[in-house]
Amino acid sequence: MVSPHKCLIGQTVNYRPSERGQDAPPGNYHIIGLLPRGQDGMFEYRIKHSDEVHERTAKESELRGV
Repeated sequence: MVSPHKCLIGQTVNYRPSERGQDAPPGNYHIIGLLPRGQDGMFEYRIKHSDEVHERTAKESELRGV
Protein backbone atom coordinates (compact mmCIF):
# COMPACT_ATOMS: atom_id res chain seq x y z
CA MET A 1 0.00 0.00 0.00
CA VAL A 2 1.31 3.44 -0.93
CA SER A 3 1.56 5.99 1.87
CA PRO A 4 -0.49 9.15 1.31
CA HIS A 5 2.24 11.13 3.09
CA LYS A 6 4.11 13.54 0.80
CA CYS A 7 7.42 13.10 2.65
CA LEU A 8 9.29 9.86 3.33
CA ILE A 9 11.37 8.64 6.24
CA GLY A 10 14.99 9.67 5.66
CA GLN A 11 14.07 12.58 3.40
CA THR A 12 15.72 15.96 3.99
CA VAL A 13 13.29 18.85 4.32
CA ASN A 14 13.23 22.53 5.19
CA TYR A 15 11.07 23.25 8.22
CA ARG A 16 9.11 26.51 8.24
CA PRO A 17 7.38 26.39 11.61
CA SER A 18 4.14 28.01 12.54
CA GLU A 19 4.08 30.11 15.67
CA ARG A 20 4.35 26.99 17.88
CA GLY A 21 7.89 26.24 16.69
CA GLN A 22 9.51 29.66 16.49
CA ASP A 23 12.50 28.47 18.54
CA ALA A 24 13.44 25.92 15.87
CA PRO A 25 16.91 26.37 14.39
CA PRO A 26 16.99 27.20 10.67
CA GLY A 27 18.28 24.71 8.15
CA ASN A 28 17.59 21.19 7.04
CA TYR A 29 15.77 18.53 9.03
CA HIS A 30 15.39 14.81 8.44
CA ILE A 31 12.08 12.97 8.50
CA ILE A 32 12.42 10.25 11.13
CA GLY A 33 8.81 9.18 11.49
CA LEU A 34 5.38 9.35 9.85
CA LEU A 35 2.41 10.22 12.03
CA PRO A 36 -1.32 10.01 11.33
CA ARG A 37 -3.46 12.99 10.42
CA GLY A 38 -3.89 15.58 13.15
CA GLN A 39 -7.20 17.05 14.22
CA ASP A 40 -6.97 19.48 11.32
CA GLY A 41 -6.79 16.58 8.83
CA MET A 42 -3.16 17.27 7.90
CA PHE A 43 -0.47 14.58 8.14
CA GLU A 44 2.24 15.10 10.73
CA TYR A 45 5.87 14.00 10.91
CA ARG A 46 8.64 13.45 13.44
CA ILE A 47 11.63 15.54 12.34
CA LYS A 48 15.15 16.07 13.68
CA HIS A 49 17.75 18.78 13.16
CA SER A 50 21.40 17.74 13.48
CA ASP A 51 22.09 20.49 16.05
CA GLU A 52 19.33 19.36 18.43
CA VAL A 53 19.16 16.31 20.68
CA HIS A 54 15.36 16.18 20.65
CA GLU A 55 12.83 15.54 17.91
CA ARG A 56 10.02 17.82 16.79
CA THR A 57 6.56 17.24 15.39
CA ALA A 58 5.77 19.10 12.17
CA LYS A 59 2.68 19.44 10.03
CA GLU A 60 2.96 18.61 6.35
CA SER A 61 2.25 22.27 5.46
CA GLU A 62 5.36 23.34 7.42
CA LEU A 63 7.74 21.18 5.36
CA ARG A 64 9.37 21.74 1.97
CA GLY A 65 11.54 19.22 0.16
CA VAL A 66 15.14 20.19 -0.56
